[in-house]
Amino acid sequence: METVAKKTKRSVLKREQRDARKETAKNGPSVAKLKNVPTSPRKMRLVADLIRGVRVNKALNILKYEPKIGAGKLEKLLLSAISSWEAKHTDVKLEEADLYVKDIFVDGGRILKRLRPAPQGRAHRIRKRSNHVTLIVDSFKKEGSEVATTDKETKE
Repeated sequence: METVAKKTKRSVLKREQRDARKETAKNGPSVAKLKNVPTSPRKMRLVADLIRGVRVNKALNILKYEPKIGAGKLEKLLLSAISSWEAKHTDVKLEEADLYVKDIFVDGGRILKRLRPAPQGRAHRIRKRSNHVTLIVDSFKKEGSEVATTDKETKE
């Protein structure tokens, strides 16, 4: 007799994939989003570039003393990302975690279009820009990153 492999339903496969994604999200990096910030994306990217790839403590110090307009909002967002990372990883102490800003990117938000009176009955369009910021915080203590650091040390 032939053994016929039972075909699993598509809904069961989808459920298993969804559960696997949820499981990895519990232990993975922490994501914080800030939407509709009334600053142009170009100005916010200048501040975001300062903290990309930097350890969390240093990034907080940079943002605290940075005079640019988006620094205060990014500092608050970074604190939110740290607290959400703590909520995910209750068994690990924050001091031992060695957190860093894994990725940060700024996207354009909605644009408010206004009209400003101009000479001779004309009007100039004013575009008030906004942006969306996404910040990802992760720990250095991962299997892949430990291997990468040991490989670099052995080459030197």
